[in-house]
Amino acid sequence: MALLTAPLMATGSAHAATTPGSGYWHTSGRQILDAGNQPVRIAGINWFGFETSNDVVHGLWSRDYKSMIDQMKSLGYNTIRLPYSDDIFKGTMPNSINFYNMNADLQGLNSLQVMDKIVNYAGSIGLKVILDRHRPDASGQSALWYTSSVPESTWLSNLTAIATRYVGNSAVVGIDLHNEPHDPACWGCGDTSTDWRLAAQRGGNAVLAANPNLLIFVEGVQTFNGSSTWWGGNLQGAAQYPVQLSVANRLVYSAHEYGTSVASQPWFTDPSFPSNMSAIWDKNWGYLFNQNIAPVWVGEFGTTLQSATDQTWLKTLVQYLRPTAQYGADSFQWTFWSWNPDSGDTGGILNDDWSTVNTVKDGYLAGIKAPGFGGGGGSTGGTGGTGDTQAPTAPSGLTATGTTSSSVSLSWTAATDNVGVTSYDVYRGSTLVGSSATTNYTDTGLTASTTYSYTVRARDAAGNSSAASTAATAQTAAASGGGSGCTAGWHIDTQWNSGFNVTVTVTNPGTAPTSTWTVGWTWPGGQTVANAWNTTLQQSAAVVTAKNAAQNGNLAAKGSTTFGFQANGTAATPTLTCTAS
Repeated sequence: MALLTAPLMATGSAHAATTPGSGYWHTSGRQILDAGNQPVRIAGINWFGFETSNDVVHGLWSRDYKSMIDQMKSLGYNTIRLPYSDDIFKGTMPNSINFYNMNADLQGLNSLQVMDKIVNYAGSIGLKVILDRHRPDASGQSALWYTSSVPESTWLSNLTAIATRYVGNSAVVGIDLHNEPHDPACWGCGDTSTDWRLAAQRGGNAVLAANPNLLIFVEGVQTFNGSSTWWGGNLQGAAQYPVQLSVANRLVYSAHEYGTSVASQPWFTDPSFPSNMSAIWDKNWGYLFNQNIAPVWVGEFGTTLQSATDQTWLKTLVQYLRPTAQYGADSFQWTFWSWNPDSGDTGGILNDDWSTVNTVKDGYLAGIKAPGFGGGGGSTGGTGGTGDTQAPTAPSGLTATGTTSSSVSLSWTAATDNVGVTSYDVYRGSTLVGSSATTNYTDTGLTASTTYSYTVRARDAAGNSSAASTAATAQTAAASGGGSGCTAGWHIDTQWNSGFNVTVTVTNPGTAPTSTWTVGWTWPGGQTVANAWNTTLQQSAAVVTAKNAAQNGNLAAKGSTTFGFQANGTAATPTLTCTAS
């Protein structure tokens, strides 16, 4: 068994009880609530290593653990998911830790004692920790929660041990019972040797018997009723066969989602991608949140971001996870995979130097971060544990800068906020049509010769939303006849210090199909295109010409397609020309 120290005591104070996210957490419908019954929004990061042969989080060969946890908080992550294997209960000593001018207080400690240090420091600066029983041993992931060398009895015993270890320490809010169950693991089949739902009940109840304050995170399986998805990502069976625990209001369902850099899936090549993704997520796990059955935590999602498909996938998933007006302050929970810059995996938020930030990846997550633990919107937001409730100022100067027969381009003056504006929500009438990290947006798919009214609201890092801007109206142009014309709409998806991503929508407003199209523009400030997808693109000096790819030149009447690219330089919205034949 493990070399255990005495249980750690909570370090909070009476004042801390009023801090968003304080104390132990519980659930109510789709919500996770803190000790003061305020909604909690987990927006965190996976830091792996305890489950590997290092028997400790990675990167300690390069940096001090406290400096990395400080950096996580500074970037707006509020929770750390710590994967581990059952090996750490054997008294293992961690390796690959640099003790020269760093990590001095870890010297001589075993793996569990190092975990204590990480948990305690994270808690001391306002972060929470979710422990993840990632695998039975360092040799690799297992489909079931047990193996021939690590039987279920050991799994249950070690869950009990680690739950006991953190009795009284509310920095640890819960345990993910087993990572990514997959075939032959089943859900609701009734076979106690393979039914993950029944095993999760046994494991969850073992944890709760030792520490009834903890949340129990239960991942899905791979296949239910012949429908398959990612390992751990299929929770379809939870509707018919819910997990039932001995302590009420402790269950959180968890799903995993990945891009094509992990594996190809049929939905990525579906002609309707990415508009098909919301229905897939709804079916597999989103329905639990939508129907107010239970909270849903996307415990892992990640990508190398090397393909256009993955870039579109991540943008679409982030939009799906965002708090919406439909559910008020309620939101999905998440921890991104991963902090670690592992080139053999998806890569991480940190670059290979274990210090600088991959600003492109981190930028995709800006709209769903929550530095504190406030709810998803309005005045329930929090930042850095300080309970920020100050909304940004309303954006000003909203203007329609250009129209076509099917699009309206908008720009406005930036709002201000005490913790910083992270994004802007754009409304057509009362309908939220999109968001932008910049001060411009192009609304597409509109009807010719029609007047539309727009407003914009700013959103800050704590999730607070501003009042609406003054409305601006615009009338789309008349439709052109035949198939010889096209229009192009420009949308900046993400931006960072040295670059930005753009999606361009090409629309045929005419009454006859096109066979080819060309979009052109001139950069205003020395920008250059780094790579592009779904188009044949050339740049000569500041002039860019983007022509259709082989598969998307033929646009039906009123039809449209998109292409995208990544550019170097400062984000800009140049004037577009579009010709088609």
